[in-house]
Amino acid sequence: MSLRDRLTAQNQIIPKNIEDSIITSSGSEDFLNLKEQLHVLLVEKVNSTPTWIDYDDEKQKELIKQFVEGQLINTFKNVPLNKYEKDRLIKEIIQEAKGYGPLDPLLEDSTISDILVNGAKSVFVERNGKLFKTNVTFKDNQHLRNIIERIVSKVGRRIDEKSPMVDARLVDGSRVNAIIPPLAIDGPSLSIRKFKHDMGNLQSLLKWGSLSEEMAETLSMAVKGKLNIIISGGTGAGKTTLLNSLSAQIPNDERIITIEDSAELALQQEHIVRLETRLANIEGTGQIAARDLVINALRMRPDRIIIGECRGAETLDMLQAMNTGHDGSLTTLHSNSARDAISRLETMVMYSGIDLPEKNIKSQISSAVDLIIQASRLQDGSRKIVSVSEITGMEGNVISMQEIFTFEQTGFENSKVQGHHVSTGIRPKCLEKLKSKSLSVPLEYFNKERKHTYPCMNSVNNKPPEQNPAIKSRLMQSDSNIFSQRLQK
Repeated sequence: MSLRDRLTAQNQIIPKNIEDSIITSSGSEDFLNLKEQLHVLLVEKVNSTPTWIDYDDEKQKELIKQFVEGQLINTFKNVPLNKYEKDRLIKEIIQEAKGYGPLDPLLEDSTISDILVNGAKSVFVERNGKLFKTNVTFKDNQHLRNIIERIVSKVGRRIDEKSPMVDARLVDGSRVNAIIPPLAIDGPSLSIRKFKHDMGNLQSLLKWGSLSEEMAETLSMAVKGKLNIIISGGTGAGKTTLLNSLSAQIPNDERIITIEDSAELALQQEHIVRLETRLANIEGTGQIAARDLVINALRMRPDRIIIGECRGAETLDMLQAMNTGHDGSLTTLHSNSARDAISRLETMVMYSGIDLPEKNIKSQISSAVDLIIQASRLQDGSRKIVSVSEITGMEGNVISMQEIFTFEQTGFENSKVQGHHVSTGIRPKCLEKLKSKSLSVPLEYFNKERKHTYPCMNSVNNKPPEQNPAIKSRLMQSDSNIFSQRLQK
């Protein structure tokens, strides 16, 4: 959508006499009125100057700034604005014209992981695993609808009464879901899962305390040794972040093919082919499902196949690929435990429409999958790997598993979960497979008595920095106060 189209979509009725609507104070309502009037004049200017759309983004932003400054000098010269208000006015008008309006400050805040918009006047964010309501608002539901349409149009998606919900992504890879009336009763709803720029390595997970050094090295060797791994967890448990971190351990000399509904993986390797599903068009044709892409990927000479999330019939083809020489595949799915993950796999295989005996399905799973990693978001908002389990085969009609690592919670103090990762004392059978590839993991990592280590541990009390009494008072400032201060800046 061009700049002219986006501005015209937000066009408002111009007052009969703009000079009669002079702002007399710097209150929020007066500020919004001035911004609206300037925006209307900008729409007129763009519509009367076709050459504006030929400039790049930076040039357009500079032209908008010059236009607003000129209007403030000529048309609104009696309006009392200080430098801060003037700069804020210019910035917000540029955001409305070129960005995502009120969402831009939230998208720029690196401490925010989720942005949840429940109608024009209710915007929540998640920081450090906790939800906070912000003072960010949209003018009305139509304003919010325009922002949603701008987001989805950039990735070739659409949202209207015939298709009132959509999955999309931002330019930086952030995941977007939007739903509008008549399905959303109280107005358009928008959910943004922000892309983390530092999520592509295990060091970040170690820094956050999501796993121990012993677990990190074991999982790194598992990926390099081409074990088939499934990452399981609930919504917001950090599955995609973990998938990104593990995929960074894939050697650079391997060909990787990723399959996603909305591309958000950020792999660092050079030899990558990224595939994305496609929804049906307005005539109801042209849909390309994940299963179609998995089948096609098998013809593309992949060394690794990474599926962003298994949720349907593509599960059967993924298991077939794992069992036919495409080792080292990675995927995620929603479930509450490793055992539940197996049940979900069985159920999703049935979505394929192929009538397979239950025992055959379980046999496929047991021979295809090596490890199941269970991620969870704990009650304090922290995200941790709470279990690493190995599938060891079949016992009768039951898939046998053994847990290798687990997270033991010892308490809940000062709004923080207390606990540590431990080994269960079981040595995984996959060590032999790693050994055949000249990879090894120290056997002492699996001793039950071993005390797992974390980077940045405090040597006195053996607690991570956020649980260290010496600096806890600094880190435990009110999140809501910090966030409100940041929004006011």
